[in-house]
Amino acid sequence: MLTLPVLQIHRPESLDEAVALLRDRPGAKVLAGGTDIVPNLKYGMYEARELVALRGLSRELRYIREEEGELRLGAMCSVEQLAQHTRVRQLFPALADAAAAIAGPQLRRMGTLGGNLCLDTRCVYINQSHFWRSALGYCLKKDGTVCHVVKGGQRCVAAASNDTAPILMALGAQVRLVSPRGERTLALEDLYVADGVKNTQIAGDELLVEARVPLAAASLKQAYGKLRLRNAVDFPALNFGVAVGVNEGKVSSLRLCVGALAARPAMVRHVDELKGRSVGTAAEIRALGDELGKRAQKQCKPLTNIGVDPEWRREILPVLIRRGVEKAFL
Repeated sequence: MLTLPVLQIHRPESLDEAVALLRDRPGAKVLAGGTDIVPNLKYGMYEARELVALRGLSRELRYIREEEGELRLGAMCSVEQLAQHTRVRQLFPALADAAAAIAGPQLRRMGTLGGNLCLDTRCVYINQSHFWRSALGYCLKKDGTVCHVVKGGQRCVAAASNDTAPILMALGAQVRLVSPRGERTLALEDLYVADGVKNTQIAGDELLVEARVPLAAASLKQAYGKLRLRNAVDFPALNFGVAVGVNEGKVSSLRLCVGALAARPAMVRHVDELKGRSVGTAAEIRALGDELGKRAQKQCKPLTNIGVDPEWRREILPVLIRRGVEKAFL
């Protein structure tokens, strides 16, 4: 049985107190719902022995409200709350679908939006017990100097497996970060970096406190899709979010984001070239989905960082994208 190490848990009652604790205790980890960090601590993936628990900030950071042309989502919103909230389902059904696809019902009640956006990267070579990893010789993400996925690789390619990020990126969402130095707002796609060891720009004394989705994006045709071995509980073998703007029967805007490939969710490039295509019939919508799928397949190269055959993932990607586009137009 894997057990937790001895931990000191701090329980701030305000946001200011939380970021001050993170500043004064370098190396401390944030505990929100605990559905990711607790197993990782048991596996010995972190050296941290202090946690800053955010449950006392629920009143401050657990909200869903419309303000200044945005849907603002507090970081302590539970995943279940996002999946079931009436207004989220009305405005951004694809986001609700993404939340509903996370884990199982018990973990959705515990897990939070902020925790999912900041989910640690995953790899078949790191999400194992310390004994298993020590027998292999460790890896770039923890304690080692080699990558077992990319021979000679100098950068960790553990995969971003958060379900909410791809659709929020497709919808043009932003996030608000707070630290003792003040606050800043970033486009969600700029939050992530291509390094599986730490794939976000979040500083050690900084907290992600809010996601903001422009209400104008509610008019977009949108869909979320997820490939996994079982139809529940599992992390994605692939996932994606797509958002299509339509004006007078033609594509006016287009964003597609694919996740579970490498350290950051990948925005598919050159899709603006498809603006102006007619999508007035089922055949035209299918053709758009096929073209998007081809472009995604060309740009996205699954690796052996997830324990699912990479060639199968690559071959099925355009099928998933086409189905997602068709779903968006239903």
